[in-house]
Amino acid sequence: MSADEKIPLPDDEYLSREELMHLHGVLQAQAELLLNANRQNISHLTDQREVDADAVDQASNESDRGFSLRLADRDRLMLKKIQTAQSRMFEGEYGSCEECGEPIGYKRQLARPVASQCIDCKTSAEQSERRSWQA
Repeated sequence: MSADEKIPLPDDEYLSREELMHLHGVLQAQAELLLNANRQNISHLTDQREVDADAVDQASNESDRGFSLRLADRDRLMLKKIQTAQSRMFEGEYGSCEECGEPIGYKRQLARPVASQCIDCKTSAEQSERRSWQA
């Protein structure tokens, strides 16, 4: 039995077992990259307790620190999306749109493995969001 067969993923209505297993691997790899980067950033931020020579150095270091924290927060949100996508896989709902129930499609899932909406529903949601910002 291969390692892929040990993962208890249910059959998906829209994706083949091979496609689902490939996407599962992509999500796992993305999660591992984010977690490793996050560990390195935290280590760097905690180790970087240098004495700044002047106010300009302090301001620069604070700006860098703020930027690093924003990136870490973005990574945390992406990890949450990855976990949600993996949960949908284990529930057998991964290949279908959360809005309309239509297939999301392998090519879209491959391009954006955390996608939970088909391209039509996502486009509509983005247009509605833009309109609300303009109002």
